[in-house]
Amino acid sequence: MKLKFPIGLFVLLMSLTMNACAQKQSEMALGNSRLSEYLPLIKEKRVGLLVNHTSVIGSTHLVDSLLSLGVNIKRIFTPEHGFRGDADAGEKIAGYVDPKTGLEVISLYANTKKPTPQNLNGLDCVIIDLQDVGVRFYTYNSTMHYLMEACAENKVTVIILDRPNPNGNYIDGPVLDLKFKSFVGMHPIPIVHALTMGELALMINGEGWLKNGIKCQLKVIQVKNNNRKTIYPIPIKPSPNLPNILSIRLYPSLCLFEGTDISVGRGTNKPFCIVGYPDKQFGTYEFTPISLTGMSKNPPHQNKTCYGINLQNESIKSQFTLKYILEFEKKWNRPEPFITNSKFFSMLAGNDLLQAQIKNGLTEDSIKQTWATDLKHYRALRKKYLIYPDFE
Repeated sequence: MKLKFPIGLFVLLMSLTMNACAQKQSEMALGNSRLSEYLPLIKEKRVGLLVNHTSVIGSTHLVDSLLSLGVNIKRIFTPEHGFRGDADAGEKIAGYVDPKTGLEVISLYANTKKPTPQNLNGLDCVIIDLQDVGVRFYTYNSTMHYLMEACAENKVTVIILDRPNPNGNYIDGPVLDLKFKSFVGMHPIPIVHALTMGELALMINGEGWLKNGIKCQLKVIQVKNNNRKTIYPIPIKPSPNLPNILSIRLYPSLCLFEGTDISVGRGTNKPFCIVGYPDKQFGTYEFTPISLTGMSKNPPHQNKTCYGINLQNESIKSQFTLKYILEFEKKWNRPEPFITNSKFFSMLAGNDLLQAQIKNGLTEDSIKQTWATDLKHYRALRKKYLIYPDFE
């Protein structure tokens, strides 16, 4: 869909955009706000976009901005949670036509997670603009992988409008054993990998992790003045159950509970900030999950009072820890196993060793020592692909 655009209005919009993103030399500018860096790359091109509700410049969606600038957008691709970001975790999304723009919207979180040649037919490039959270099992990375792979096979260029990583100031967690590769973990990286999506894409390409070692034509539009030593306060929640920076910082630690029967607050207004179970021995904090459209339609322990802990007073500087899951495992005295979904837990952890270590009562320090060698190798690998100053 291509729109004519008067030059006077073009100048005005550019001026407004620059003012809205007005940056001092030391201030940050997201990749999508650096229009002068990527508009020349898509001029006269047929463009696809992998975007969602976070893909905005100021208060205007990237799709609307680019259409107004006369960019020839052909179709929209969306990851988990959909174009508007209101689909529940794991909810399959059908394709449709966006009523506002008339553009075809193709879900990459449906029966097919990799674009087909037909999906890419007639495209010269695909722009990716998504807010990631820097955690291996967050599925936007997997969607990016499959899109890169399909674009490489069909000779379509990928342009990533990069963004800061809100968990980008440290590295931790077991490195994925590829025997446990899945859509919630496709790459041999730790749970907290400290890469932006652009840097991870460079690593995927450079290490030959796409099918048959194929490489895509890739361009990363960098974040201006990205500073890993500070925590990026994401202005728009990246998915329904990560509503604030604290939930994003606790997410790497608490998501492992999703392989158990413990609630992490889905179905409340405090997801990934509270933990509990319908048994008073798990703590004094009480909450009752309910069905919430656009967040959790059928949350674990729906309409049951759960007892546990409230982590809302934790620091946003919180880093990955096993202390919560070890604490709850010690209190588990039911006949069924604490880890109720062994396969899914292993996919999240990236190995089958962690659940055995938890069951056998190892301390957090002892468990983390078993990751040390793999993390040392990963740190060396990571440095090859950094495009911003490191935190170390």
